[in-house]
Amino acid sequence: MTSISHDRLLIIDFGSQVTQLIARRLRELNVYCEIHPYQNVTDAFLADFAPKAVILSGGPDSVTREGSPRAPQSVFDMGVPILGICYGQQTMMEQLGGKVESGHGTAEFGRAFVTPNDHKLDLLDGWFGNDKEQVWMSHGDHVSQIAPGFEVYGTSPNAPCAIIADSSRHFYAVQFHPEVHHTPNGAKLYENFVKLAGFTGDWTMAGYKDQAIAAIREQVGDKQVICGLSGGVDSSVTAILLHEAIGEQLTCVFVDHGLLRLNEATEVVKMFRDNYNIKLIHADESDLFLGELDGVSDPETKRKIIGKLFIDVFQKYANGIEGAEFLAQGTLYPDVIESVSFSGGPSVTIKSHHNVGGLPEKMGLKLVEPLRELFKDEVRALGLELGLPASFIGRHPFPGPGLAIRCPGEITREKLAILQQADAVYIDQIRKHGLYDEIWQAFAAILPMKTVGVMGDGRTYDFAVAIRAVTSVDGMTADTYPFTHEFMGETMTRIINEVKGVNRVFYDLTSKPPGTIELE
Repeated sequence: MTSISHDRLLIIDFGSQVTQLIARRLRELNVYCEIHPYQNVTDAFLADFAPKAVILSGGPDSVTREGSPRAPQSVFDMGVPILGICYGQQTMMEQLGGKVESGHGTAEFGRAFVTPNDHKLDLLDGWFGNDKEQVWMSHGDHVSQIAPGFEVYGTSPNAPCAIIADSSRHFYAVQFHPEVHHTPNGAKLYENFVKLAGFTGDWTMAGYKDQAIAAIREQVGDKQVICGLSGGVDSSVTAILLHEAIGEQLTCVFVDHGLLRLNEATEVVKMFRDNYNIKLIHADESDLFLGELDGVSDPETKRKIIGKLFIDVFQKYANGIEGAEFLAQGTLYPDVIESVSFSGGPSVTIKSHHNVGGLPEKMGLKLVEPLRELFKDEVRALGLELGLPASFIGRHPFPGPGLAIRCPGEITREKLAILQQADAVYIDQIRKHGLYDEIWQAFAAILPMKTVGVMGDGRTYDFAVAIRAVTSVDGMTADTYPFTHEFMGETMTRIINEVKGVNRVFYDLTSKPPGTIELE
């Protein structure tokens, strides 16, 4: 992309697992921000980035440990508002003349309640309407002495300095995590902070769309671009954005591995080739994929087979596109953030999107990644700006290896057909009851077992199907969706009645992190 023209907020990352949530809360307020590891934030970086405000994230280390992470001292001399969170509060105190201690009876983990003192602070506008606020704590150390110029504005049972500030310098610090769902009024605190910092909310998807189109045209010129299209939201928004920018210079390659949902390949081709008139190569190689997967039951082996074949197939079709110099993919901002490991060092978390990892180098192509500054919810907002249907934008996540990981054990055409139909009935039920948008992800899986059942006057020996549905507020944790007994009874009956080869349906009540809710 071209250089950002918006006001910018810098988040200095000390390794908290929820640092990305800080950025998401700020983006929801139309504030552009970036996350950078503390060791990358040098004086030269700060001069170039020129943040309008800075947030110091939480982290797993202890500031009492020699050699523990610190913010660059020059941050405190920039004259911009700073907000320290948890570990960020503690390193701020240590660096500005306060004191942090470890000790028994001062740790807090989980829900806690903060009460205010008598001093008024603009950062807390809209807080303490009921004399206390629920927050989420996660600390073993505590601030025992505040730095010169600071005052205490809120306390909790185990955090005597839960909220502190030096209002003359616009330095603020809290011991808890306002970014998580378990601090219900946390968003208001961030809203107050960016307002105090003078942000105008100039980060919008309408503005980003125009900026991205201009940047694509500048980067690509009159050259040809290949886009790997999976039919998912990220690659689809990438394709539509590129098409608006460069039109006929774009060719999409849709690799159909035969592991998609019922009728999905037809729907993808119809949407992009017919509705948007985008040049699309439908690489139907389902026989190749299913042939290579024949007899394979180990889940990791299946993933590797699918990934390798995907690259081979994509390259075969892409090689037939004359004059292509660029490869477009739907890389998102969480995929390019450098996170901080628990040992204090950087750990790069760049992922390969849509199974095209390594292809740019092999094919001699340059990358176009127009979504790499966006979070998932921002991609959806951009899709709506581009005119994609809301029903498509709101689709549940679908894994790259497709139904292969919802089919434990050996994959056969019979099992895939049963799985596709059972999943289609299940999703149809969810839509009919108006529940689809309340659920983060729902799907059926065919289990590697058969059970004896009685249907009518005869015994059956057919497959069992498991159905799963989870909710997620922020994509960090997931809980089972609470279907009613009536819904479950109706859904299970429909699957058994309408899907030949199934005689038993189970509902999986497991709650997991979203990244692990798939079966394999």
